[in-house]
Amino acid sequence: MRRLVWREAQLLASRAETATARTLVFEVPGWPGHLAGQHVDVRLTADDGYTAQRSYSLAGPADGDRIELTVETVTDGEVSPYLTEVMEAGDQVEIRGPVGGWFVWRPHDAAPVLLVAGGSGIVPLMAMIRARREAGSRTPFRLVYSLRDPARRYYADELRRPDPGLDVSYLYTRATPDGWRRAAGRVMLDDLAEGGWPAGFEPDCYVCGPTGFVEAAADLLLALGHAPEKIRTERFGPSGG
Repeated sequence: MRRLVWREAQLLASRAETATARTLVFEVPGWPGHLAGQHVDVRLTADDGYTAQRSYSLAGPADGDRIELTVETVTDGEVSPYLTEVMEAGDQVEIRGPVGGWFVWRPHDAAPVLLVAGGSGIVPLMAMIRARREAGSRTPFRLVYSLRDPARRYYADELRRPDPGLDVSYLYTRATPDGWRRAAGRVMLDDLAEGGWPAGFEPDCYVCGPTGFVEAAADLLLALGHAPEKIRTERFGPSGG
């Protein structure tokens, strides 16, 4: 088993995704590569030696020594505010990874794919979408993306562009765009039935988001007849940010 080591990572660029989230592009010399769906640990060290670290999903497929993370600012957090509000191109942090080998998608996988995202849980799923596109895969993807309101959509322009074989459905829990046919509310059975694949197609299902969302969505998929072994989940809860 490969031993994970801390590597120096230099920020190359960053771009806003929403008012509170940014995508950060790092160069990590010696990066061993990764699979779509994996994550990394990021460590900050203060002048007095105090360290703080958090885990973040990789937002794109392997690209040499470059990696992308999309980070949501957590109020009063120790790590995310520095990454999104303070860090400038040329600054460095330490990164360890990649971590995880179960919640991943590989371009040679042929089964249809259903991605179910809650809020910032879209990040590792977006890595899968990008990996599919980069590989020229013809595996059909469907994404059901639940979020509070339209202003919180990550990767809005990219997901709006035509991508043959990818169908995207949005659900809003607090506020909807004008004229939206679905009322605001949590994900329901009909949402996954309409936006997902029939269980008989035996799709690979990936669910990522806050713990409550993931548990509810996984239960709905089971109720729709999807096999437990075809449902992969990744959840996150409150941390120090």
